[in-house]
Amino acid sequence: MTIVFDQHEWTLDERDGLPDDGARHELVDGALVMTPAPSGRHQWVSSSLLQALILAAPADLKVLHAPTDVHLDDRSVLQPDVLVVHRDRIGERGVSGPPLLAIEILSPSTRLVDRNMKLPRFERAGCPSFWLVDPDEPSLTAYDLVDGRYEQVAHVVGDQSWTATHPYAVTLTPAALLA
Repeated sequence: MTIVFDQHEWTLDERDGLPDDGARHELVDGALVMTPAPSGRHQWVSSSLLQALILAAPADLKVLHAPTDVHLDDRSVLQPDVLVVHRDRIGERGVSGPPLLAIEILSPSTRLVDRNMKLPRFERAGCPSFWLVDPDEPSLTAYDLVDGRYEQVAHVVGDQSWTATHPYAVTLTPAALLA
Protein backbone atom coordinates (compact mmCIF):
# COMPACT_ATOMS: atom_id res chain seq x y z
CA MET A 1 0.00 0.00 0.00
CA THR A 2 1.28 3.46 -0.88
CA ILE A 3 0.47 6.29 1.49
CA VAL A 4 0.50 9.90 0.35
CA PHE A 5 0.44 12.59 3.03
CA ASP A 6 -0.79 15.73 1.34
CA GLN A 7 -2.24 17.74 4.23
CA HIS A 8 1.16 19.20 5.01
CA GLU A 9 3.83 20.49 2.66
CA TRP A 10 6.95 18.60 3.66
CA THR A 11 10.47 19.92 3.42
CA LEU A 12 13.74 18.11 2.86
CA ASP A 13 14.76 18.63 6.51
CA GLU A 14 11.52 17.08 7.80
CA ARG A 15 11.90 14.09 5.49
CA ASP A 16 15.43 13.49 6.76
CA GLY A 17 14.05 13.11 10.29
CA LEU A 18 11.71 10.23 9.44
CA PRO A 19 12.45 6.81 10.97
CA ASP A 20 14.53 4.21 9.16
CA ASP A 21 11.64 1.73 9.02
CA GLY A 22 12.29 -0.05 5.72
CA ALA A 23 9.74 2.05 3.83
CA ARG A 24 10.67 4.52 1.12
CA HIS A 25 10.07 8.13 2.02
CA GLU A 26 9.99 10.39 -1.04
CA LEU A 27 8.94 13.99 -1.59
CA VAL A 28 6.93 14.78 -4.71
CA ASP A 29 6.24 18.51 -4.95
CA GLY A 30 6.08 18.75 -1.16
CA ALA A 31 3.86 15.67 -0.67
CA LEU A 32 5.38 12.87 1.39
CA VAL A 33 4.95 9.49 -0.32
CA MET A 34 5.69 6.32 1.65
CA THR A 35 5.80 2.88 0.05
CA PRO A 36 6.67 -0.50 1.54
CA ALA A 37 9.89 -2.35 0.84
CA PRO A 38 9.85 -4.00 -2.60
CA SER A 39 9.00 -7.66 -3.22
CA GLY A 40 11.52 -10.33 -4.15
CA ARG A 41 10.27 -10.35 -7.75
CA HIS A 42 10.74 -6.58 -7.94
CA GLN A 43 14.30 -6.93 -6.66
CA TRP A 44 15.03 -9.72 -9.12
CA VAL A 45 14.06 -7.44 -12.04
CA SER A 46 16.04 -4.60 -10.46
CA SER A 47 19.16 -6.79 -10.24
CA SER A 48 18.79 -7.89 -13.87
CA LEU A 49 18.44 -4.29 -15.03
CA LEU A 50 21.45 -3.24 -12.96
CA GLN A 51 23.60 -6.00 -14.43
CA ALA A 52 22.66 -5.19 -18.04
CA LEU A 53 23.11 -1.45 -17.58
CA ILE A 54 26.41 -1.74 -15.69
CA LEU A 55 27.92 -4.01 -18.35
CA ALA A 56 27.05 -1.50 -21.11
CA ALA A 57 27.80 1.74 -19.22
CA PRO A 58 30.52 4.12 -20.41
CA ALA A 59 33.22 4.91 -17.82
CA ASP A 60 31.91 8.43 -17.08
CA LEU A 61 28.46 7.15 -16.03
CA LYS A 62 27.35 5.29 -12.93
CA VAL A 63 24.35 2.96 -12.53
CA LEU A 64 22.72 3.17 -9.08
CA HIS A 65 19.68 1.60 -7.42
CA ALA A 66 17.19 2.47 -4.71
CA PRO A 67 17.38 3.76 -2.15
CA THR A 68 19.35 6.59 -3.71
CA ASP A 69 17.94 10.08 -3.21
CA VAL A 70 17.60 12.17 -6.35
CA HIS A 71 17.26 15.82 -5.32
CA LEU A 72 15.23 17.47 -8.07
CA ASP A 73 14.54 20.56 -5.93
CA ASP A 74 13.73 21.43 -2.29
CA ARG A 75 10.24 19.93 -2.61
CA SER A 76 11.01 16.81 -4.66
CA VAL A 77 13.39 14.06 -3.58
CA LEU A 78 12.69 10.82 -5.42
CA GLN A 79 14.21 7.35 -5.30
CA PRO A 80 13.91 5.66 -8.68
CA ASP A 81 14.40 1.90 -8.63
CA VAL A 82 17.37 2.19 -11.00
CA LEU A 83 19.11 5.29 -12.38
CA VAL A 84 22.00 6.30 -14.59
CA VAL A 85 23.89 9.46 -13.75
CA HIS A 86 27.16 11.25 -14.47
CA ARG A 87 29.66 10.36 -11.75
CA ASP A 88 30.20 14.01 -10.82
CA ARG A 89 26.51 14.40 -9.84
CA ILE A 90 26.78 11.91 -6.97
CA GLY A 91 27.31 13.41 -3.54
CA GLU A 92 27.09 12.35 0.10
CA ARG A 93 23.32 12.96 0.18
CA GLY A 94 22.49 11.38 -3.17
CA VAL A 95 22.22 12.74 -6.68
CA SER A 96 21.91 16.44 -7.42
CA GLY A 97 19.46 17.18 -10.22
CA PRO A 98 17.80 14.79 -12.63
CA PRO A 99 19.60 11.62 -13.71
CA LEU A 100 20.15 10.75 -17.38
CA LEU A 101 17.78 7.80 -16.95
CA ALA A 102 15.26 6.94 -14.24
CA ILE A 103 13.63 3.51 -14.16
CA GLU A 104 10.60 2.50 -12.13
CA ILE A 105 9.62 -1.15 -11.69
CA LEU A 106 5.85 -1.31 -11.33
CA SER A 107 4.27 -3.15 -8.43
CA PRO A 108 0.71 -3.14 -7.06
CA SER A 109 1.69 -0.68 -4.31
CA THR A 110 3.61 1.77 -6.55
CA ARG A 111 1.98 1.53 -10.00
CA LEU A 112 -0.14 4.69 -9.68
CA VAL A 113 2.58 6.73 -7.99
CA ASP A 114 5.19 5.71 -10.60
CA ARG A 115 2.95 6.59 -13.56
CA ASN A 116 0.99 9.56 -12.24
CA MET A 117 3.38 11.30 -9.86
CA LYS A 118 6.96 10.29 -10.59
CA LEU A 119 6.89 10.18 -14.41
CA PRO A 120 5.54 13.75 -14.74
CA ARG A 121 7.91 14.99 -12.02
CA PHE A 122 10.96 13.58 -13.79
CA GLU A 123 9.63 15.05 -17.04
CA ARG A 124 9.32 18.55 -15.50
CA ALA A 125 12.80 18.24 -14.01
CA GLY A 126 14.28 17.51 -17.45
CA CYS A 127 15.30 13.85 -16.97
CA PRO A 128 16.22 12.83 -20.55
CA SER A 129 14.93 9.22 -20.35
CA PHE A 130 12.37 7.43 -18.18
CA TRP A 131 11.45 3.73 -18.31
CA LEU A 132 8.60 1.77 -16.74
CA VAL A 133 9.15 -1.97 -16.31
CA ASP A 134 6.18 -4.19 -15.51
CA PRO A 135 7.21 -7.61 -14.14
CA ASP A 136 3.62 -8.88 -14.30
CA GLU A 137 3.24 -8.47 -18.09
CA PRO A 138 6.45 -8.53 -18.49
CA SER A 139 7.04 -5.32 -20.45
CA LEU A 140 9.23 -2.27 -20.78
CA THR A 141 7.95 1.14 -21.87
CA ALA A 142 10.56 3.81 -22.60
CA TYR A 143 10.13 7.57 -22.86
CA ASP A 144 12.61 10.16 -24.09
CA LEU A 145 12.35 13.89 -23.46
CA VAL A 146 11.59 15.75 -26.69
CA ASP A 147 11.00 19.52 -26.52
CA GLY A 148 10.33 19.30 -22.77
CA ARG A 149 7.75 16.48 -23.02
CA TYR A 150 8.09 12.71 -22.76
CA GLU A 151 7.43 10.80 -25.95
CA GLN A 152 7.11 7.04 -25.89
CA VAL A 153 10.00 5.59 -27.91
CA ALA A 154 9.47 1.89 -27.17
CA HIS A 155 7.05 -0.62 -25.74
CA VAL A 156 8.27 -4.22 -25.76
CA VAL A 157 6.56 -7.25 -24.25
CA GLY A 158 7.75 -10.72 -23.30
CA ASP A 159 10.50 -12.00 -25.60
CA GLN A 160 10.65 -8.86 -27.75
CA SER A 161 13.99 -7.05 -27.54
CA TRP A 162 14.69 -3.33 -27.71
CA THR A 163 17.96 -1.46 -27.97
CA ALA A 164 18.02 1.84 -26.13
CA THR A 165 20.06 4.69 -27.54
CA HIS A 166 19.77 7.00 -24.48
CA PRO A 167 21.73 7.39 -22.31
CA TYR A 168 23.78 4.72 -24.15
CA ALA A 169 23.18 1.59 -26.21
CA VAL A 170 21.89 -1.39 -24.27
CA THR A 171 19.61 -4.19 -25.47
CA LEU A 172 16.89 -5.46 -23.11
CA THR A 173 14.25 -8.18 -23.29
CA PRO A 174 11.49 -7.94 -20.64
CA ALA A 175 11.10 -11.72 -20.16
CA ALA A 176 14.87 -12.09 -19.69
CA LEU A 177 14.73 -9.68 -16.75
CA LEU A 178 12.80 -12.37 -14.87
CA ALA A 179 14.97 -15.31 -15.99
